[in-house]
Amino acid sequence: MLIETELTPNPATIKFLPGRVVMEVGTRDFASPEDAEASPLAIALFGLGDVTGVFFGRDFISVTAAPGVDWAGLKPDVLGILLDHFSANMPLFVQGAAGFSVPPESADFGDNPEDADIVAQIRELIDTRIRPAVANDGGDIIYRGFDAGKVYLQMQGACAGCPSSTATLKNGIEQLLKYYVPEVTEVRAV
Repeated sequence: MLIETELTPNPATIKFLPGRVVMEVGTRDFASPEDAEASPLAIALFGLGDVTGVFFGRDFISVTAAPGVDWAGLKPDVLGILLDHFSANMPLFVQGAAGFSVPPESADFGDNPEDADIVAQIRELIDTRIRPAVANDGGDIIYRGFDAGKVYLQMQGACAGCPSSTATLKNGIEQLLKYYVPEVTEVRAV
């Protein structure tokens, strides 16, 4: 089995491509070892000690290293864990654990029903134009709400904490949303 790697715009994160589907539906972000309890693979990756984030996408796993960690030393260990996991066809999640990310409703801003058409346009643009581009960089973007012209988004995976994420939000996503949805005045990260 060959696992390819790609650099991401976030220097702390590498995208690993096992050449097979990782998650059939949705994504899953693990920001801490405590979050990883649902996944033996995520637990093993955090067990390396130098890993601060794990993200499962459709056909990739993004791994974020702690500040100051040299990827030259960590990368072979991550590849070993991934090879063992996928070669043995081990399950991604423990039985009964929730697999894909479903953002909790309490984390959303509660859209005004009068903005339903605007929100539908925003969500469609995120799903068709923005999410695929963000996935190419090893992450995901989650819609959190629309209020008084402001769109609230959450970056995950390689995009969370990336030095260029602010530029991506302001120069890329905000401009695109403003162009197609004139009611949008600003995009904010949550």
